[in-house]
Amino acid sequence: MSTLAERAEVADGYRAGRTLPLRVELMRQLKRRRTLVMGAILAALPFVLAVAFAIGGQPDGREGRVTLMDTATASGANFAATNLFVSAGFLLVVPVALFCGDTIASEASWSSLRYLLAAPVPRARLLWSKLVVALGLSLAAMVLLPVVALAVGTVAYGWGPLEIPTGGTLSAGTAAQRLVVVIAFIFASQLVTAGLAFWLSTKTDAPLGAVGGAVGLTIVGNVLDAVTALGDWRHFLPAHWQFAWADAVQPTPEWGGMIQGTAVSVTYAMVLFALAFRGFARKDVVS
Repeated sequence: MSTLAERAEVADGYRAGRTLPLRVELMRQLKRRRTLVMGAILAALPFVLAVAFAIGGQPDGREGRVTLMDTATASGANFAATNLFVSAGFLLVVPVALFCGDTIASEASWSSLRYLLAAPVPRARLLWSKLVVALGLSLAAMVLLPVVALAVGTVAYGWGPLEIPTGGTLSAGTAAQRLVVVIAFIFASQLVTAGLAFWLSTKTDAPLGAVGGAVGLTIVGNVLDAVTALGDWRHFLPAHWQFAWADAVQPTPEWGGMIQGTAVSVTYAMVLFALAFRGFARKDVVS
């Protein structure tokens, strides 16, 4: 459905750039139940893990090998890093797919999309506002988890250096800086999921389809990465680099894997975002 305002003379004082301000869209999304529930789940995870460690006792190395999970109770920094380790592969994928996949599809399912466009909100402006807010909420979700984990871990295990499973330590200050780098990389690596969910959201009127499709294809990527027979072809899978951030919590950080992972994810994401904008600009909106 083409908007009449794009063809007719606009009213005095109308400015396309002032329609659907980011603050308005942000407040709309913050008040939604799914945003509150997702925030509560992420904030509760550190408490659940702390209780699990309190009940199960101190973790021990398995078969002489010490992993990040085995050093979880060494300090607050270790506990925060462990929370990222156990959630980066799947749990942090869910809020990204939810916030980005629920953007346009939810408006279509409520039959409010055509009224937004008739307001008139330009299509590119609508997509831009919703995408920026969705990415902002996704980043907030990734920040919320380690911040709560760091606070819970500090209370439970004390403020101290981050013990590296392979040997050595990082001072608390250095560990905090490295965790910021880790969060930034995890966010960049999840941009491909965001792009996929956002593109699907412009193609369907069912939010669950967009969110589920993005999560499902992300899982497929993880499965394909486990197929060693693919050899070097796995380097083109974003899932192959999802734990490259572990190189940042070493005495001497290695950036190669994170740079490659970021490049792969951003490339896929830019293509998917472009497809979303291009396809939606030509879509006949009837919902």
